Amino acid sequence: QTFQYYFIQINLRKEMPPKKKDVGEEQSPLFLGRFGTSLKIGIVGVPNVGKSTFFNCLCKQSIPAENFPFCTINPNESRVEVPDARFDWLCDQFKPPSKVPAFLSVVDIAGLVRGASEGEGLGNAFLSHISGCDAIFSMMRVFEDPDVTHIDGDVDPIRDTETIFHELRLKDIEYLKNNIEKLGKVVARMGDKDKAAKNEFETMQKAKQLLEEGKEVRKCTWSNKEIEALNKHLLLTSKPVIYLINMSEKDYVKKKNKWLLRIKQYIDENDPGATMIPFSGALETALLDDPDNAKSYLEERKTTSALSKIIVTGFKALGLQYFFTVGEDEVRAWTIQRHTKAPQAAGKIHSDMERGFIKAEVYKYDDIVEHKSEAAVKAAGWLLNRKEIAAAVEYQRTIPDGRKKLRSVRRGYNPN
Repeated sequence: QTFQYYFIQINLRKEMPPKKKDVGEEQSPLFLGRFGTSLKIGIVGVPNVGKSTFFNCLCKQSIPAENFPFCTINPNESRVEVPDARFDWLCDQFKPPSKVPAFLSVVDIAGLVRGASEGEGLGNAFLSHISGCDAIFSMMRVFEDPDVTHIDGDVDPIRDTETIFHELRLKDIEYLKNNIEKLGKVVARMGDKDKAAKNEFETMQKAKQLLEEGKEVRKCTWSNKEIEALNKHLLLTSKPVIYLINMSEKDYVKKKNKWLLRIKQYIDENDPGATMIPFSGALETALLDDPDNAKSYLEERKTTSALSKIIVTGFKALGLQYFFTVGEDEVRAWTIQRHTKAPQAAGKIHSDMERGFIKAEVYKYDDIVEHKSEAAVKAAGWLLNRKEIAAAVEYQRTIPDGRKKLRSVRRGYNPN
């Protein structure tokens, strides 16, 4: 299930001996990209496809969004709250003075043109702004509007997208050529003595060859060692991509446009598994301009805003998730990377919690909704800790709703 959120209570002790790694313990898969939680997603596209309009709607700002190329020069950055009905419920339930949701950092980047890798348009500045991001919203314009000129004269979202990623590939190839030459000298001098350098050199050669074949780094299969090497360089084509289809309000409401099927086929062929989200910048702007009547505006047209879906999808694309801590003083969403273990998650709250970690007691959002209080959740047997979860796996006694009730599996278990 996407995003399983837990509440945690940390038990500490002053010192903790290092844990021995299990012989059969599998190494977690590594992912391409920067490690951390202060990650950004950039809005990328050719000029006049609706990037700044989308940024304004998403972040509720009013940066210029004019009908001429390179209206945006310096990147605009903002944070947007990740919508979550569970967070809203918890705030209503506990009524704390402090409410801290999860946030998505979004960057509006200037339009890219053909030849950007060689300095055309804003050229290298544009590409450096993409390099500073960790994922990409690829903006594809499918709306026709004579008042909004297209830099190539006509609307063709597939051509625009191919232009974008062709330029990103060329920039990556240029970068790899320079670094392969430098690293090659190190490998020639050290030979097999420096295995890390040799692995990095071979991985960069492989990446360069794939890019020259028209492939992108994120679409290829890599071993953990290769990913470690690639993550030192954060190539432009290694970043996850979400395709945003900017439609006219009329087409969005009708859910019809001549380009939709062609774009879907293009993505399936060239970036299988990637997410495509249609939206309407015109509709979202109308909602932003009149928030008091936004609900009735949508009801009249029998449609919904796509912004919440876009925000949540962007947050997931960065490899992030979060857990909640709740109480009368504060309800907070703590952002962590996927596959973060409990001690490191506790360390997000305070470093002492990670150093002195013994166990985490957790419960699910659904259980706090059902039982209304932590005490009631615990009395019902749904407060989990690591050892009890292991016991549940071993003894697996299931109640009618399909969950494992821990009170019924604690036989022979000594919590001390």
